[in-house]
Amino acid sequence: MQNYQRDWLQRMLPRLALSPSLAVILVFVYGFIVYTSYLSSTNSKMFASTDLIGLENYVRLFNLPNWHLALKNLGIFGGLYILICVCLGLFLAILLDQKIRGEGLIRPVYLYPMAVSFIVTGTAWKWFLDPGIGLEHVMHLWGWDSFTFRWIKETNTAIYCVVIAAVWQSSGFVMAMFLAGLRGIDNEVLKAAQVDGASPYHMYRRIVIPMLRPVFLSAFVVLAHMAIKSYDLIIALTNGGPGRATELPATFMYSYTFTRNQMGVGAASAVIMLMTVAAIIVPYLYSELRERQHERN
Repeated sequence: MQNYQRDWLQRMLPRLALSPSLAVILVFVYGFIVYTSYLSSTNSKMFASTDLIGLENYVRLFNLPNWHLALKNLGIFGGLYILICVCLGLFLAILLDQKIRGEGLIRPVYLYPMAVSFIVTGTAWKWFLDPGIGLEHVMHLWGWDSFTFRWIKETNTAIYCVVIAAVWQSSGFVMAMFLAGLRGIDNEVLKAAQVDGASPYHMYRRIVIPMLRPVFLSAFVVLAHMAIKSYDLIIALTNGGPGRATELPATFMYSYTFTRNQMGVGAASAVIMLMTVAAIIVPYLYSELRERQHERN
């Protein structure tokens, strides 16, 4: 009897220890996801309402010019952000993989920006890009009076300032992912290619980079998720301006929910963002689970 109780306690103790955290996640994550979905189908304005209106909020959402602008900005920001981070991260990882001297010092320098919050990154780059106190001001003090760099003040170029700040923060993390992938490649494969006379360019193009396909996929999923939910970087760097030049779906959702008192429309935009993230992450998780199941069999 005592052995049975002890075995039962050993089995249940981990579950009992995790149950409070699971309960909190169930309520404050999945519960609020369900509640937000419910609000998106109601006539909620400043306060939540129980008057169901079906998909009317979604129709209104996709008829708003600001939502289309937010989607356009997300396409520009997300596309450039993912592309530059992947290319720069791969380039830096290849450089560090050459066993250069001082790698132990250089690698943390590249990784350091990821340890900084997006609020700090946005504030720092806002100061750096501000013509009155940043790069342009410093260049004028050094005598280059003709130098101008006012991207952050121009509606056509402000979104690229967001790209610059985001790439600075995330490229080191992508570099670490690619470096781990490069260090995991079997050296015997590379030595065999060298014996066959393959040049470094062809070796990376035909052997190394194709073998990094899982890393490319993981980097894309992580970066796409970060791009879709970007909010704090935008608020700290441009606050969605000038005008609405850098508004993204996340800032749109906040403004329509808490500033314009259109809670139903804001909830609908949040659901669209969730569905977009799920459309990226769910197939990735499915492929990972499928590969693991295949390896086990």
